[in-house]
Amino acid sequence: MVHINVLDPSASPLDYYGYELRRYREAGGLTQKQLGAIIAYTGSLIGQIETARKLPTADFSERADAALGTGGLLSRLLPLVLRSQLPAWFQQVAELEARATEIYTFQTHMVHGLLQTEGYARAVLGAVDAADLDDRTTVRLARQRILQKERPPVLWAILGEGALRQSIGGAEVMREQLARLLSYETNPSVNIQVLPFVVGAHAGLQGSFNLYRFSDDPPIVYTEGYGTAHPTANPDVVRNCSLYYDHLQAAALSLRDSAELIRRVMEECYGERQLSADGDPLA
Repeated sequence: MVHINVLDPSASPLDYYGYELRRYREAGGLTQKQLGAIIAYTGSLIGQIETARKLPTADFSERADAALGTGGLLSRLLPLVLRSQLPAWFQQVAELEARATEIYTFQTHMVHGLLQTEGYARAVLGAVDAADLDDRTTVRLARQRILQKERPPVLWAILGEGALRQSIGGAEVMREQLARLLSYETNPSVNIQVLPFVVGAHAGLQGSFNLYRFSDDPPIVYTEGYGTAHPTANPDVVRNCSLYYDHLQAAALSLRDSAELIRRVMEECYGERQLSADGDPLA
C-alpha cells in the first residue's frame, strides 16, 4: 500500500495549497503523473507541492487551475502562500506593500525589491546565504505582482547613484537591471529618480527608508536593519520622513534626466549602448 502523507490544511498557507491541489486532483481521478503530463510538470514536483515541500509558481498554479477546473482557486491562494514564506520579520512589510495606495522609497546603494530583476534578486539574496535560493528568489519577485494589479499603487523610487554603479551580479545582470528601470519610463504608476553623487550632503544621509500611504489608514514609515524591521505610524516620525522625502525629490534628477543617467551608466560601466527616450543613440 502506498503511504500518503496526511496534510493539515490549517498548518500554513502552503499546506492548504497542497491540500487543495491534492483534493482537486483526486476528485478528477488523476494520478500525480497523469496531471503532470497534462500541465507539463513532473509528477514528482506535483507530489512535492502537495506535501508542502516545494513552492508552487504562478505558471504552475494557472496550468493546474485550468486542468482541474478549480475556478482559479490555486492562483488566488498563491500570493498568500508566497507571502507566508517571507522571513517573519518582513511579512508585515509585504502586507503594507500589498495594501498601500502610494509607496515612496529611498534606497542608497541597492535597487528596491519591487523593481529587481530575477538575476539581481538572486545575487542580492545569495550574497551570504545560498540556501533555498530558488524559492527565496521566487518569493521576492512575487511581491512585484502588486504593480500589475488593476489599480496598482503609485510607486516613487529615489535611488542613490551608487545603486546604479554598485555591480551586483556582474555586468550582464546589471545591464538587465538598469534596462528594467528604464522600462518604467512610460508607466505613470512607477516613477524613478536618481540622486546623483554631485548633490553632496542630502536629507537621506541617515539611510534608506520607505513611506507607505493608504486610503483609510494612517501612513507608516519603514526602516530595516540586519534581519529586523522597524515600521512606525508615529506622527512625528512620519512627518519628518515625509519632509526628508520632499527634500530628496527636490535634490534628485528629474524623471527624464534620471533615465538619461541610467543609460549613461549602462554604457560606461556595463558596456551597453542605449537609445535616448527619443530613440536617438547617445553620444
